[in-house]
Amino acid sequence: MTTFKTIDDLEPAQRLLVRIDVNAPVSDGVVQDNRRFARHAETIAELLADDHAVALLAHQGRPGRDTFVTLEGHADVLADHLGRNVEYVPDTFGEEALEAIRNLEAGDVLVLENARMCEEELPEEAPEVKADTEFVQTLAPEFDAYVNDAYSAAHRSHASLVGFPLAMDAYAGRVMETEYTANSAIRKREFDGTVTMVLGGTKAEDLIPVIERVDDTVDRFCLGGIVGELFLRADGHDVGYDVDGTEFFDHQWDDHRETIERVLSEYGDRLLLAEDLASEDGAGERAETAVGEIEKETSYLDVGSDTAERYADLVRESEAVFVKGALGVFEDERFATGTVEVLSAIAETDCFSVVGGGDTARAVDMYDLEAEDFSHVSVAGGAYVRALTGEELVGVDVLERAA
Repeated sequence: MTTFKTIDDLEPAQRLLVRIDVNAPVSDGVVQDNRRFARHAETIAELLADDHAVALLAHQGRPGRDTFVTLEGHADVLADHLGRNVEYVPDTFGEEALEAIRNLEAGDVLVLENARMCEEELPEEAPEVKADTEFVQTLAPEFDAYVNDAYSAAHRSHASLVGFPLAMDAYAGRVMETEYTANSAIRKREFDGTVTMVLGGTKAEDLIPVIERVDDTVDRFCLGGIVGELFLRADGHDVGYDVDGTEFFDHQWDDHRETIERVLSEYGDRLLLAEDLASEDGAGERAETAVGEIEKETSYLDVGSDTAERYADLVRESEAVFVKGALGVFEDERFATGTVEVLSAIAETDCFSVVGGGDTARAVDMYDLEAEDFSHVSVAGGAYVRALTGEELVGVDVLERAA
């Protein structure tokens, strides 16, 4: 039962500031379409149908990274999904932005510039601090209400996410509402049969707490990706090291070695590690090596076929399956075997299933799997993890306080 107001509670024909999360992969400076755009477009279309005038706030990347770009391309992608013009304003809360906002009419939609280009957006600070920023105090009076639809960023205490609900009327959009309801229900649900969790991706600090906090619900964990290699390293295998200029492994090993080794010791009989790994050979083809025969001299980009098949078999005999993170670099078809086999096995069964994380959700689309074959496909990553572990989400908390 949600305790925040939703867009069902809005009066029609208002001027709305709507926070979405369309943070997406960027290739050669061009933003790539993903499920988040489609999901938020549904919320926006509903608001426009009620004659609201909509200004969108969003972020892309972080300062200093290649993905830190303007939102001009995002406006174009949203326009394609909405089938209508979406104006891009290269300003967030300066005079150009304010003029564009004041010219909005019912049924109009525009995208303000990348919120993370504002100095006051990024530092993690208390909502009260963020509410008092010039960023929030300048924009809030220009709108009748604020709508937060960015569930996937709800764990961030950034100005555009937590400041506005303390400065104006605030509501949850459809993505926020449905994601919060679905992901919160996971913790409370009970299952009679076997529960399997597939954990991959790049961040050990995200996934280790999941293993420790959901152990009463989950019977076994299938590991892959960079996280899986780190656990293989703890198990004595010659993997999980940085080679060829990679920077994924060694710093995480240094930071989390004791925890990884402790979790492996405590949950060893329930942690399933890869039996083989896949890499690129000299001819550019997929090559597979049994873990026991590996001498770490190359980058491994996927779990091997034997591991993928074993994980898929375990999925098929489970009553419930949760997925967080990909098992390999699925964007390259050569290294999509682990991720796609597991997702396909889930889609074939009648198990209760939740696929979480923006990248993993993207794999559902890339490989022509049907979202309807999963109980829920979450566009959230960090927020999904926190929902699984029962941690509060500050972006949800401020909506509840506002209500």
